[in-house]
Amino acid sequence: MTVVSTHGGPRAGTVRTPLWLLALITLSGTLAMHIFVPALPVAAKALGATTHATQLTLSTYIVGLAVGQLVYGPISDRYGRRPVLVAGMVLYTAASAACFFAPTIGILIVARLFQALGGCAGLVLGRAIVRDGASGAEAARKLSLMNLMTMAGPGLAPLFGSALAETTGWRSIFVALTVLGLANLVLIHGLLKDGPAQPGNDVRQVARNYLALLRSRPFLGYTIGGGCATTALYAYIGAAPFIFVDQLHLPTYEVGVYLAINVAGIWFGSLAASRAVSRMPTTRVMVMGNIVSCVAAALFFAAALAGPANAAFAVVPMLFFSFGAGFASPAALTEALGVNPQAAGSASGLYGAAQMAIGAACTALGGLGGNPMLAAGSVLLGAGLLAQACFWLAGRSRA
Repeated sequence: MTVVSTHGGPRAGTVRTPLWLLALITLSGTLAMHIFVPALPVAAKALGATTHATQLTLSTYIVGLAVGQLVYGPISDRYGRRPVLVAGMVLYTAASAACFFAPTIGILIVARLFQALGGCAGLVLGRAIVRDGASGAEAARKLSLMNLMTMAGPGLAPLFGSALAETTGWRSIFVALTVLGLANLVLIHGLLKDGPAQPGNDVRQVARNYLALLRSRPFLGYTIGGGCATTALYAYIGAAPFIFVDQLHLPTYEVGVYLAINVAGIWFGSLAASRAVSRMPTTRVMVMGNIVSCVAAALFFAAALAGPANAAFAVVPMLFFSFGAGFASPAALTEALGVNPQAAGSASGLYGAAQMAIGAACTALGGLGGNPMLAAGSVLLGAGLLAQACFWLAGRSRA
């Protein structure tokens, strides 16, 4: 049991939790989003639903992830991480079972909303529990390692979803997610122990901490900057099929390969960050990573202006952009959660919700105009420069 000062360090009485368990509960929320994507056409046919209605099972899930993160943070600051996490996992498990039995597309959409509201508990509280037990370079290192573990989800989930849908039917995906939820509950019961409640964490104190974060220039700078530095990548992901198929005239199956390269870039960036944070300040790691992304975005934008001759002009710059995002992400999150350690849950929820909002905005902006590569490049470069400005303002406000 770790007992340290609460001035910027871990919460008093924090109990160490296995990092792999925190990665698993964090992964569960996003896994349920990605694993169902390949089964959308099959589910639409089975339920007699339109393509638009079936796509609502995905967009509704994203809305649930964003809204839920705003709620779980302050509630966990008031009542503790473990009971709130258990409640979230119970909702996730029950909703996954409801998805399996859903007789109509409308019921499936509602069940997916509740599945997201339950699953996002892991997103918020996994990060908050890391910050409860560590601070500074150690927190950044652990968040980097946790990011390495969770990055397998977006890359492998569609493959598992396709395999399940083809072999045992699309509903079997929700059987697997229900089993995952039950496994999480068993593991949480056996391995996750909540530390003593923080003195003074009544409803009014939690509300004051929440409002203080919204008024904090350092927190807003690290949060907006972190979102721009990382989830701006969604602009490229959304435009990728049109870039490679319509502009470069490549086969559709190659799109997945090129997007997987981005996952590899983030993975290696997180790995490099986990080592760099022990050698230099986290703020420097954050800024250096975003500089790499800005340079890569500028090269991607230049290639779009010139007209790319082949896929390498799009893939190589984005590999470096993803590396920079993976390098900067844990450091930006660490700085945001460190602004007020007593409100780490609220900070984690606000940070996550901001990431989802920025990602959605970048995706929408990346779809404007008739040149997908130029639109995505403009968004990536603009977001990278905005992130750098936010980091500078946050550092200046904190000095």
